Parts: sequence; structure tokens; C-alpha cells
Amino acid sequence: MTAGAPDPGLVDAVRAAVADELAARAHRYQQDGHRLEEDDQRALAVQLIGDHLERHARSCLAAHQPLLGEIEETAVTEAVIDVMFEAGRLQPLLEDERLTNITANGCDRVFVETADGDKFEAPPIAGSDAEMIEMLRDIGRRHGLSEREFNPAQPELNVQLPDGSRLFAVAWVCARPCLAIRRHRYLRLTLADLERLGTIDAGLRSFLAAAIRARLQIVISGGTDTGKTTFLRALSTAMSPSERIVTIESELELGLDRYPDLHPDCIAFEAREANVEGTGEVEAARLVRMSLRMRPDRVIVGECRGDEVIPMLHAMNQGNAGSLCTIHADSSATVFNKLVTYAMQAPQRMDPDTTTRLAADAIDLLIHLVKAPGGRVVTSIRHVAGYDGQRVLTNELFRPGPDLRAVAGSPIPADLLTRLVDAGYDPSFHLPKREW
Repeated sequence: MTAGAPDPGLVDAVRAAVADELAARAHRYQQDGHRLEEDDQRALAVQLIGDHLERHARSCLAAHQPLLGEIEETAVTEAVIDVMFEAGRLQPLLEDERLTNITANGCDRVFVETADGDKFEAPPIAGSDAEMIEMLRDIGRRHGLSEREFNPAQPELNVQLPDGSRLFAVAWVCARPCLAIRRHRYLRLTLADLERLGTIDAGLRSFLAAAIRARLQIVISGGTDTGKTTFLRALSTAMSPSERIVTIESELELGLDRYPDLHPDCIAFEAREANVEGTGEVEAARLVRMSLRMRPDRVIVGECRGDEVIPMLHAMNQGNAGSLCTIHADSSATVFNKLVTYAMQAPQRMDPDTTTRLAADAIDLLIHLVKAPGGRVVTSIRHVAGYDGQRVLTNELFRPGPDLRAVAGSPIPADLLTRLVDAGYDPSFHLPKREW
């Protein structure tokens, strides 16, 4: 917002009047066989807000009350537009580039964190908890590929906002409605950017770019907030623009389809929740199976955390070379235990031996990220060498160094090295005990 905080009562009155008039105009357009697009609705709303503010000014003059100044009128206009088309009183926080996290424990206990790690309290995001819930319901209706319910029967809301931020909210299971917004500072970045940020060094940059070009199957692991999604975005920039990519997520977050100059042939699938009648659910596992009918060059699963693991591994084994996914894990060594657990919990109830063989055949590399004192870094890269019963055999090509950043570990196997060199890797980077 560029102006001071406006009068909430006036904002509500103008919003209600404009919303009614806009709905009536849209209905007339529909009766005439036309559709009022959102950009046209926004432009018309600005015009209608101006009309209502003129009437408000005349009323103030007649009642000998002070008039709104230009700054105050601008604040009212922006506030009404934010409520009708954006994220309401959350919008000013979403527009603050300094912020990385926004949390609220009720409408008036709002906290924000900056990229520097500072945390401070912010203004209320709604006039009451009931108004906050209505704001969240409106966000669930308007954003994402399908409408998301937010009510006592569906007490959680998980949705991507237009700027790429991920909003999660809960109510009816806690004393007051709560939300957490994770803002993505890096929606578009390259492996060179990761090197500049200190996540990787020049050797890892060469290795990773070659791994993508060589169409290795890659699983990216890490704990909460270690940058797995950001890292996956950067890896994708090494893919050829000619490739057809299908991304699959429970909630849209990757956003590869936002950049047609990088990925002109990209489809983003989002899982869908059941409606109030309990029908219409589309799970991520089903989306993986659907994706294989879309003739993809690569299938990317934003996060494997359930029964989508099995169709994802099958997809990797059925000719979709170069597919990628992320998974939550404490270390690269525990990734396969997670995969086995998810497969055992899936409807197919795949046994550990079968899952181990399937995973070992499907996956080439495991890349693990951690939060180090200097930031988020790649700390380990393992090459899958085979399996022995329920144990996947791996070589740790890059291992954690003294500061947790990955340094050269086991020698790269000859057949893998040939593939990487053919794809542009400089093998001189892989030297033991290499210093950063």
C-alpha cells in the first residue's frame, strides 16, 4: 500500500456497494453471451470506487464534515481492490519484499520475519477473527486451480497465492484462526544464482548441470525449510526449452509454468480435495498416472509424501528419464527408508523388498540439503549403485565438509562419469578434500 491505513468502516461500505454493482454488471454481460474478465472487472471496480467516493464527498459537504484528501482516497481505493481481488489486509505484507514469513494467531496477533532473520509484530490483518475466516475462505475460492473449502468439516486451507507464496491456515481446531505464509524469494533462479548464494560451488554447478542434461533421475531431500523447492526450480533451468514437462503437486508451488521463456511446454497439475459431498477428490498418485498419458519428457513431483511414491517410481522406470522429485528426510542415507514407509502405507501395500528394488532401479542420484550457519547448502550427493535385499547400495560422491558444504567424496563410477562428461561435466572438479 502506498497510503496510510483507511477507515475500515468506509472500506467495508464501499466494497459492499461496489461488489453488488460489479456482480450485477457481470450478470448482464453473461446474459448477453459475454464474460467479464478479471482485468476488466478490476478496471470497472476502480471506476465504481471513484463514483462512490465522489458521492461520499458530496455527503460530507452536505453534513459539513471534513473531506478525504487524495492520499486517503487512494488508501480506500487500494484497500477495496485488495479485498476484492487480492488477499485483503494481507496484501501490504505480501508486497513487502523484505519479508519471508508471515504468521498470525488470530486476526490481531500478526508476526513477520525478514530475510535477515529479524522478527517483529505487524498490524492486524482483519477487524475480527470472523472477518479473518471470511478473508481466508475468499482466498480459497479464488486461488489455485480448484476451489478449496474452509469450514468446520475442512478445518485447514493450503493454497498458493498469485505471487507464489504458500498459505496454510487452520481454524476450529484451535482457539483462534491461525495462518502461516511462506514467501518464496526466489521464484526464478539458476544454478549460477545458487553458486552466488553459496548453496553450491563451481564444481557442483558443473556436476548438477551435466546431471540434468544427462537425464539422470534425481531425488532432492532435506528437512523443513532447507530450500528443496527453490533448488528444484534452479535445476530445471538446465533443462532444454524443447522438453515437455509435467509437474505434479498437492498445492501449486513450483511455478515452472510461470516462465514460458524457460519452459514453453510445461503443464502444472494440482491435486484436488473432495467437495462438501465428499466427491471429486483427485490425489497426487492419480495425477502421476494421468501425467504419463500427456507424453512428457520429464515428470516432476513437487514432494513425495504418500502413495504417489509408487506411481512416481514406476514412471521413472518406464522411460521418463530425467524425472525429479523432492522428499522430506533428515539425511540422504534415510531417504530410502522414507520411500519404503510410504509404499507400505499406500493402498497397494508394496512390500519393502519390492520397493527397494523399484527405487534402486529408478533413482540415479540423491541430493541432500541442510540449513548451515551460512545458509542453505548442498551437503551430500549419493549415487545409487544397486540393492542388496532391503538395502539400497549407494556411493557418496559428495560428502559433508567441515562447514557442512559438500566436498568430493567417493570416486565417480566410470560409466556415470562418461555420461556426465558427455553432458559437459569437467571431471577436474572432483578432487578429494577440495577447499571452498
